[in-house]
Amino acid sequence: MPNITFSFEDLCSLVGKKLGDDELIRLLDCAKAEIEAKLSSEITVKFNDTNQPYLWSVEGLARLFRASLGKSKGVPALKLEKSDLVVNVDKSVASVRPFIACFLAKGQKLSEYQLAQLIQLQEKLAENFGKRRSKVGVGLFPTKGMQFPIAYKAVAPDAVKFVPLGMREEISLREVLAKHQKGKEYAGLLKGASKYPVVLSGKGEVLTFPPIINSEKTGRVRAGDDEVFCEVTGTDETAVNLVSTIFAYTLADRGFKIFPAKVKYGARSVQTPMVAPHEFKFDLNRIVLLLGIDLAEKEVKSLLERAQFNYLGKGKVQIPAYRKDVMHEVDVVEDVGIMYGFGNFVDLPLKSYTTGGLKENTAFIDLQRMLWIGFGYQEALSPFLSNKELLYNKMNVQDSGTVEIENYSSMTYSCVRTWILPVLMEILSKNKHVDYPQKLMEQGLVTIRGKELRDEEHLAAVSAHSSASFTEMKQAIESVLRSSGLQGEFEEFDHGSFIPGRAAKVLVDKVQVGFLGEIHPAVLEKFGVIVPVAACELNLSELFAKKK
Repeated sequence: MPNITFSFEDLCSLVGKKLGDDELIRLLDCAKAEIEAKLSSEITVKFNDTNQPYLWSVEGLARLFRASLGKSKGVPALKLEKSDLVVNVDKSVASVRPFIACFLAKGQKLSEYQLAQLIQLQEKLAENFGKRRSKVGVGLFPTKGMQFPIAYKAVAPDAVKFVPLGMREEISLREVLAKHQKGKEYAGLLKGASKYPVVLSGKGEVLTFPPIINSEKTGRVRAGDDEVFCEVTGTDETAVNLVSTIFAYTLADRGFKIFPAKVKYGARSVQTPMVAPHEFKFDLNRIVLLLGIDLAEKEVKSLLERAQFNYLGKGKVQIPAYRKDVMHEVDVVEDVGIMYGFGNFVDLPLKSYTTGGLKENTAFIDLQRMLWIGFGYQEALSPFLSNKELLYNKMNVQDSGTVEIENYSSMTYSCVRTWILPVLMEILSKNKHVDYPQKLMEQGLVTIRGKELRDEEHLAAVSAHSSASFTEMKQAIESVLRSSGLQGEFEEFDHGSFIPGRAAKVLVDKVQVGFLGEIHPAVLEKFGVIVPVAACELNLSELFAKKK
């Protein structure tokens, strides 16, 4: 979660009020944030949510605080000045980093502190929201000597040379990735690209090599500059425009005038930053249903205005352009609750008395876990998310129907697990330095995608040692079934994870409730396990149904 550090006196100045400690804590609650540290005049704030990146600056926090305190109402207006700035986007960037947003800000001279705040916001947005610059990167430039129109294009790695920030030597784009500290750090973002993106001034000078580094000659903003050119590039147009809007509002809050740029994508043109609020409609009855408070429409309007919404009546609102987190009417209701104050909700009287207890299936599942622990198996607890390489390829089986994550952040956690045994094999592979025997079990939820999705409670177990065998695991399962009041049968079957002839289905009343066997040597080799492994996986949901 992002942290930001700023001057407390500056925050109060931007809010227009000297804030007390209790008031500061209450206002930070509205931003889903808390004080991480407070030293002398500086304060560090930690955000517990990442879906409102406009708050990751003292200017953004102050803007929310002013509205929460009633010092401003509704969506803050940002007037764009008349401008003839143009950015020409060449089609060559389409395959590498296709989107850009720009604007020019003119105002007072930047102080060292204000510049540091801008750089902090730049880094937080690029590293956190921008996924370490892969999704969004930000460049800030002084406008002295800059000529328009700006050109954004992709060129061959050795076709252009410039002096990168912090260096004196003019080098090619390819050399930047090999020699410059930032080039080495972010070179992976351009891996496999035949051309690299550059932003050029009207003179043809390199302003920046996004998302890597600015030019030493034209790309270093200094304290005392009163004109700043902001450039945002990335792979997601919505995210690029959002970050551009956030920076425009941030500079406007410091008294800068914002001059937009016309970004030309061939025949299509857009003006950035995009500051027009967008409309959204929600059902007013949702407030009662979700929050349990009955508010008059006038009260709803007041609360939403404090949350920086314009209320147009009958559940229709306008949302600031710097917020893209409102995707469902629940999000609007949540902001009503935040501004109402969750501490102001009145407790309802206790009208009935009940005693708690475990559901039948929970008691049954706990019994299964305790039985395996009693057999000497150590319980593991692993993530619900996994990946298809582990679930299928390393286990020598086909995909049985998997729920996959569309926008996963890590390939390791790119789908929902369909069985648990591969996870236990992975644990064995990482514990080869531990003495054998190793006996592990895990109970947990799996999700299988067929004609419809179904969740099942499973329990898997592995026994790894020099004499691990089918018989050992079969005896353990028989004991578990007897202790559960069930009678089981075993029927030989073929399974890619097990040695042929040493695998069997587990049946109860002719219905398969699990399987067991000796892990195939090919699977052991993939995991780097050098001792035999006997394993099983039981469907506890099916077992419980048979028990009932």
